[in-house]
Amino acid sequence: MAFFKEELLNVKAFVFDVDGVLSNDVSPVNEQGEPMRTTNVKDGFALRNAIINGYFVAIITGGKNDSIRKRYQKLGIQHIYLDAGNKESCFDEMAKEHGISPAEVMYMGDDLPDYNVMVKTGIPTCPADAVTEIKSISKYISDRKGGEGCVRDVIEQVMRAQGKWINPEALKNASF
Repeated sequence: MAFFKEELLNVKAFVFDVDGVLSNDVSPVNEQGEPMRTTNVKDGFALRNAIINGYFVAIITGGKNDSIRKRYQKLGIQHIYLDAGNKESCFDEMAKEHGISPAEVMYMGDDLPDYNVMVKTGIPTCPADAVTEIKSISKYISDRKGGEGCVRDVIEQVMRAQGKWINPEALKNASF
């Protein structure tokens, strides 16, 4: 069995949930009853840096609000799956369509809808405030909560392990 830091060398793709991972798990709602999600600028920088460095980055969420798509498209994420009632089948279709080996994916989720996808991926991870069942299958639990830099934490670890974290191109285009 490889050590966690050694496994980071195999990561070629990142997949993230939104609520409880890219945003806090508590959100105010607008007049239409839609959650108004938070975003973390350091997570945004890390996502942009990963894309510039050639990693496949995707979002799979049960959320339906188009503001999610707009936010993450601005960062360059092209693979955004909203209203994913069955995240596992969405993940399977995405991996097949883009030729991604699940073993090369780092997935971060926080709650039971992420469970079936996480057990399929090479490196399942979660934020500090994930539910017990998700923590039990995660190879890494960030010390940061959802929406508070946990995405930056895992992306930075992978990119540092692979010698790609400091990229002058990403620093030059630091719009996030």
